[in-house]
Amino acid sequence: MANIDSSSAAFIREYQERFEKKMKENEVEILEHWRAQLEKIMTSRPDSVASLQMQIRKISEMMANRVKVLKKG
Repeated sequence: MANIDSSSAAFIREYQERFEKKMKENEVEILEHWRAQLEKIMTSRPDSVASLQMQIRKISEMMANRVKVLKKG
């Protein structure tokens, strides 16, 4: 019986490690995506503060839409 418990514990530990690794990979992908969006704004050199605000608002709306989609699914 102890053998079954230790193999179950090993399976759970391995599963947790894979899950945590996948979560970190997903987080990196998300941060890279939004960083790229911000870098587009930085390199575009907006003409005015209003233009910059509009671009930031657009990214904020994109993020809000993504959150809505994730909450639905």
